[in-house]
Formats: sequence, C-alpha cells, structure tokens
Amino acid sequence: MKKPELLIPAGSLEVLKTAVAYGADAVYIGGEAFGLRAKAKNFSMEDMAEGIKFAHAHGAKVHVTANILAHNEDLDGVREYFHELKKIRPDALIIADPGVFMMAREICPEIDIHVSTQANNTNYETFKYWYAQGAKRVVSARELSLAEIREIRNKVPAELEIESFIHGAMCISYSGRCLLSSYFTGRDANRGACTHPCRWKYSIVEEKRPGEYMPVYENERGTYIFNSKDLCMIEHIPEMIEAGIDSFKIEGRMKTALYVATVARTYRKAIDDYLESEEKYLTNMEWYKAEIAKCTYRQFTTGFYFGKTDENTQIYDSNTYVNEYIYLGTVEEVDDRSRVRITQRNKFCVGDAIEIMKPDGTNVPVTVLSLTTQDGEAVESAPHSKQVLYVELTGMAEKNDILRIEAPKEEKDRL
Repeated sequence: MKKPELLIPAGSLEVLKTAVAYGADAVYIGGEAFGLRAKAKNFSMEDMAEGIKFAHAHGAKVHVTANILAHNEDLDGVREYFHELKKIRPDALIIADPGVFMMAREICPEIDIHVSTQANNTNYETFKYWYAQGAKRVVSARELSLAEIREIRNKVPAELEIESFIHGAMCISYSGRCLLSSYFTGRDANRGACTHPCRWKYSIVEEKRPGEYMPVYENERGTYIFNSKDLCMIEHIPEMIEAGIDSFKIEGRMKTALYVATVARTYRKAIDDYLESEEKYLTNMEWYKAEIAKCTYRQFTTGFYFGKTDENTQIYDSNTYVNEYIYLGTVEEVDDRSRVRITQRNKFCVGDAIEIMKPDGTNVPVTVLSLTTQDGEAVESAPHSKQVLYVELTGMAEKNDILRIEAPKEEKDRL
C-alpha cells in the first residue's frame, strides 16, 4: 500500500521547523506576495531559503504557493518572483491561474507544478488537462466525494499525483472562490487579502425598521450563518488511502505552532499506525480523537467526502472556535541546569500544571518550578508575549518539545 505524503502548512520559519519536527513529509508556505494568505506572517526570500535548506536536511519537501487569480498588474511581479524562486529551488509551486502556470513553466521548468484547489478541479478531464500541460500534481476541489476521487484516480495517468484536504477550515464558497471580502471591504480573497467575512456575526435589518437588528439564528454563542465546521478525517484514514490520494493536506497557514504540531503529530501517528496494521490504528483511535481536540478548532465534519446530502456535510450554525489548550512556547534549548529556554507566547505562572508535548506522541504532565528572565531575574509569572524565559520543570523536556497548558473553563468556548 502506497504511503501518502503528509503535507503541513506553515506561516513562518518557526512553524515550518515545528511541522518538520512533528512529522511532516512536506510543508507548504507562502512568500510575501502572490499567495492566498496575505495576512499570514509569510516568508521573506531569505527565510524561505533557510526553510528549504532545513526541510531538505531533515528529509522533507517545501511547496510554495503562488495561487492568486492574477490581474494584469500582478504579472510583472509574478515573473520576477519566479526568477527569485528559481535560485532557491523549492520542490514545487502551487498555482491556480493558467497564465501564471505558463509563466512558471517558462521560467523555472525544473520545479514541479501543483495545481491549486482554487482552480476548481472537479472532474477527471480537468485533471488530465493539467497533466498534459505539465502538472505533477492536482489538488482536488473540496466539493468532491471520495467516490469521485476514486473515479478520477482510475481515469488519470498513474504518474499524476492527487492531493486532497484531510483536516482544517472549510470555505463556504465554491473551491474557495469568494466575493464577500471584496464586497464588504474591498480586499480581494482571490488575490490573497481575504478578511474572512464568513466568520463574522450577522443579523437581519428590515427596511422600514432601520437600526433594529434581528438575529438569523441565535444561541448562547451568537449568530454565524456562514461559519462552517472544520474538516476532520482522522477516523477515515483507510478510506482516504484506498481512494488513491497521494498527499493528505492540512489547512492552516495562519495557525500557531501548537496547532501545527498537534495536527501533524496526530495524523503522522494515525497514518503510520494504519500502514503497520489496521488493528493498531483502531486501537489508538481514542488517542487520535483526544489529541486532535486539543488544538483550536470549530466543530468537526467530514465535509463532502461521503456525499453532498450527508447531514454532516457543512453545518453553519454557531460554529465558533473551541479552545482546549493554550500554546506557551517551543523549547529552543536546554541549559546546563536542565532549564528550558522558550520564547513565551501566552501567560503562565510558577506552580502551574502544564504539559510537555513531544514529537513522538508522548505527553508529560509537569509543574512549573521557576521562571527566570534572560537577564537572570526570577519572576512569578510570564505575562509578556515573546519574552525569552528559562523554565524549570518537574520533568525533562528536550529541544523542539512544546509546552502547553489546558485552557481555563471559561475560555474553552470562545471566538
């Protein structure tokens, strides 16, 4: 049975390194322009080169997004961008626009091209078309069922790879092509500037009663009529593999290192367990489900994979974030006193019960014994984000381990 690639998102160099450490076979990233996550931190050309070098040194690949739907004014910049990418040699470019595709073929033919889900790849003839143009891989539209993907696999050349989403946020618009952001804010989602109006809270105003806001649907969390559940296929690894999918893609280039580590580690273990034996996969199912719920998520769905009319397809009511664990920081080094150095991301205190999350799947409960600043000052709490701290724990942590803490009850359900 062919082992699928686990493809993990990264919005920064730090998160790229985390993704690789926690099990990614490949990472997809965006530069400072021409990708669909302009609000993500993204990569300078220098960081991108360092990230590619790091990934390759650890046996992983890097795919770079250039998947905007380009306008005339974008094309000169795209051309220059491809000349820069040619020098640092990512493993693949992810492209949606046919014109941009042809420019990439002309400028850097040695780099594989993957056709983005934004290109609306919904049938086998479209897959065959892109293969004839020189594409190495096509990303399936999120609207496809597993039965449709199986049919595509059977009718396209074996050399053409299929990539499909396995986890993450679902867009309400067809293959992510949305006009809401442009309409409300003038920021074009199809050129990377989405403001995510599908996540906003909406009410109805009747023409003759201005200022009187009536909820479309309301519960204790509010009204979120466009806000889809998140895709989660952790319980369906066998069906995804049997459909002939070559790459399992996680959504989330704007997510934290904790989210990326949690999802990468869980799917890495699930895939490896299943390929070892179905019994091992089924035995560990409760662990996968418990772990995947420890990162920030909306309620889960299987999307369109089991049919368009499945009642679990995409539910839009009250799908606000659930936040189970809070990211404290990633271990950067361990000093000669066995203290771990982190760049702190959220507040915690001496005496807190926290958890060491290790790349191998182990979770170690520990207590914070002391906190010391970079200047050697002992402190009782760490309220300042991005502060460098040395943390003494009751258990041993190692480089690349992540420190996390269970969210207070009142924060577990929040936007």
